[in-house]
Amino acid sequence: MAALRTIPRERGGWWHAYVCPAHGGELDHGDPLSGVFPEDGARCAYGCRVDTEAVRGAWLVLSHQAWARHIRVLAHRGESAQALARLVEYASLYAELAGARHDEAQSWMLRGCLFHQALTDAIWAVNIAHAVWTLAERDTEGLAAVLPLLDDLEQAALDAREVLVGRGDLASNYTAWLNAAGTAASRASAAVRKAPWEGAKQWRDGEGGLYAHLRAAVAGDGWEWEGSTYYHGFVLRAALLALRGTEPASVPADVSAVLAGMTGALASIATDGGLLPALHDGPYLRAPLALEWLELAALADQFTPAPRLDAVAGQAREELGAADDGLDRELGGWFAGAPLAELPAAEAAVVFSDTGYAVLRAGGVQALLDFGPHGGSHGHRDKLALYLYGARTPWQPDYGQVPYAHAEFRELYASTAAHPAFRVDGVEQAECAGRLLAADSASVTAEVTSAYPGVRAVRRVEAGSCYLVDLLTVTAPEPRTVTAQLRPGTALDVQITADGAVRTTWYGTENLHGLHTATTAVRPFTRPGPGPADDPGRTRSWVDFTARSERVTFASVYQSGDAGPAVVGVSLTEQDGQVVELTVELADGTTAAHRAEA
Repeated sequence: MAALRTIPRERGGWWHAYVCPAHGGELDHGDPLSGVFPEDGARCAYGCRVDTEAVRGAWLVLSHQAWARHIRVLAHRGESAQALARLVEYASLYAELAGARHDEAQSWMLRGCLFHQALTDAIWAVNIAHAVWTLAERDTEGLAAVLPLLDDLEQAALDAREVLVGRGDLASNYTAWLNAAGTAASRASAAVRKAPWEGAKQWRDGEGGLYAHLRAAVAGDGWEWEGSTYYHGFVLRAALLALRGTEPASVPADVSAVLAGMTGALASIATDGGLLPALHDGPYLRAPLALEWLELAALADQFTPAPRLDAVAGQAREELGAADDGLDRELGGWFAGAPLAELPAAEAAVVFSDTGYAVLRAGGVQALLDFGPHGGSHGHRDKLALYLYGARTPWQPDYGQVPYAHAEFRELYASTAAHPAFRVDGVEQAECAGRLLAADSASVTAEVTSAYPGVRAVRRVEAGSCYLVDLLTVTAPEPRTVTAQLRPGTALDVQITADGAVRTTWYGTENLHGLHTATTAVRPFTRPGPGPADDPGRTRSWVDFTARSERVTFASVYQSGDAGPAVVGVSLTEQDGQVVELTVELADGTTAAHRAEA
C-alpha cells in the first residue's frame, strides 16, 4: 500500500536547526511528504536519533517546502485536480495559522508568518504561486478559492520588503526572494482573475523592485556581493523565476548585463565535469541544492545560455539519482521570447577583481584563488586560500558550511584553520580583504596586508607547460611562525623525500601529484581534520607546512596524473634574501623557471 501523504498542520521553524548536535551533519529528511515527523526522531548518518522542538520545527520547514515544490510539479505535469486540491488545502491552512508574524522567531530574524523567517515564507510562496499560475494558464476553474492566499502572500512579501529597504538592506539576498514571491503571487492572482498584471512598478521597476535590487546587490564583475557560490545562485534563480513571461530582450540592458554576468560567473568557476566550488557559506553537497542547480541551469539556458552549465546540471542530476523530481524538464517556455546571446566559453584564466576570485587552468588542474572582500556574515577568514579541482574530483575544495544552528561547526568551517590558506603564530586571520597585484592569461598574483598586523603575504599562481605553480611568500619585520595549509577533500598521501622536498598524491576520479619545497626549514605536520561540511565526521589528512622566519616562500607544483611529462624536481633560487625564481624539472630533461612575485 502506498504511503499516506499529508500536508502538516503546524507552522514551520528554521531549517538550519535540522542538524545533528554531535556530528554536525544535516539530519535525514525521511519522507517530507508524509506530514509526520520521523518516528523515534530524525536520523543522523552515524546512528543518532534527534527529537527536539527546534529539530521538529526545522523538519516542518522541509515538509512544507517539499509540498510546495511537489504541487508545482503536479501543476506542470497536468495533474490539475491533485494540484488544485492541495492548493485549496493550503489556502485554508494559511488562513488558520499564518495570520500574524511568527512569535517564536529569533530576535535577529526578519520574522515570517508560516515560518520563523520571512525569507522561508517567500521561498515557499514562490513555488505555491507558480503552481497557481501554471494551472491558470490552462483553466481557472476552482482557483478563486486560492485568491485570498495569493493576496496574503503578496502583502506579506511587501511588508517584509519594506522593513528590509527601510533599514538600508536593499542588497540583501532576502530582497531577491521577497520580490520573486510578490511578483509570482501578483501575477498568479492576475491570471486567475483574467486581469492585466498591474504589479510591474511595485515588484520589478520600482525603488525596491527586482531591477533596483540587482543593481545594488551585484558587483561589476558579475558576483553577488557576498561572494558565496550558494547565495549568488540563490539570487540569480530568484531573479529568473521573477521574470517568467517576460521577453529577455525587453529587460533593461544594464539588468540583462547583470544577469549575464551572474550566469557567466558560475560558468567560469565550474569545472569541465560540472563541479561548482562551494565558496564561502553554503552547503557543500545536498540533494535540495542539486535540485536548485538544475532549476537554475534550465532557466539560465532560456535567458543567457552558458553551455558550461550543462555539465553543472549533469553533475547535479547524477548526485540526485532517484531524488530527481524532473521539475527542471518542465520549465520550457519560461520567458516570452528568444534567449539573449550565448555567453562565450570560459577562458583558461579568469579574474573577478571586485569579488576577489581568480580561476586558472593548467596541467589538468583548475585552481581558484580567493583574495577578495570578506563577504559579510556569509564570509570566511580565508584570504589567499587556493582551491584545487579536477574535472570530476575536488582535490582541495572549499569545504562549504554546515547548517547554521550548529555554532561550533559553523565557526570551524568559517575559520582560517579549515581553509588552504596561511596562518601566522597559530591564530586566525582577521576579517579582511586582499588585492590583486597582477594578472595575465597565464598567471595571477594577489596580496593581503591586513590579515595579521605587520605581515604581508603574496600568492602567485602560474600555469606551466603541463603543470600548475603556486608560490606563497610571507614577510614580517621580525621572525614569525608561518603555516601554509593543505586541506584535502579526498584521500591524500604525504611523503618526505631525501632532499627535504615533500611529495603529495591526491586520489579521486582523477589523481593529482604535488611537489612542495620552501626557502627555509619547514616542518610538515600531517594530522586528521574534518573534511567537507556535508559530513564533518569524515576525516581528511590536513597538512601544515610551518616555518619560523622573517620571510619565507612556500613553493608547490601540481600536476594531474594524466598530464606530462611528469614533474620530477623543484628548486628555489634566492638572491640577497629574496626569492628570484622557482625552477621546475620535467621527466624529459627540460626545465622551466617561474618568478616568485609579479
